[in-house]
Amino acid sequence: MSASSALSRQRMPLAGRRILVVEDEYFLADDIGETLRTLGAEIAGPVGHLEDAVEILRDGSVLDAAVLDVNLRTGMIFPIARELRARQVPFVFTTGYDRISIISEFQNVLLLEKPIDLAAMARKLTALIDNPRI
Repeated sequence: MSASSALSRQRMPLAGRRILVVEDEYFLADDIGETLRTLGAEIAGPVGHLEDAVEILRDGSVLDAAVLDVNLRTGMIFPIARELRARQVPFVFTTGYDRISIISEFQNVLLLEKPIDLAAMARKLTALIDNPRI
């Protein structure tokens, strides 16, 4: 990697990455999307309904990561998380609830409690993309 591309990666660590954002709180979804765009990401969504997330999964485009609200008005996010895991797409959960709301299958997924520290979320998501086994 050249010095200029390394510097560019530091400034825009998510450049060229497409990140799915599923969040039903409009202002939080907008803040998450804007934070990730500032770091160079292309945002899929944000969407606030399971059905819309399924449509994004079916559109055939590549996803590099996802930020998933655990409890949407239209249901729990676990079917989307299952599909992302099957595709080996790293993701984080966000929630205003305790970890107890996460089913055992996903207990090892990084959980960010609301209110979310957006800068920390972006750093953690970048680390997951760079090293999915974290």
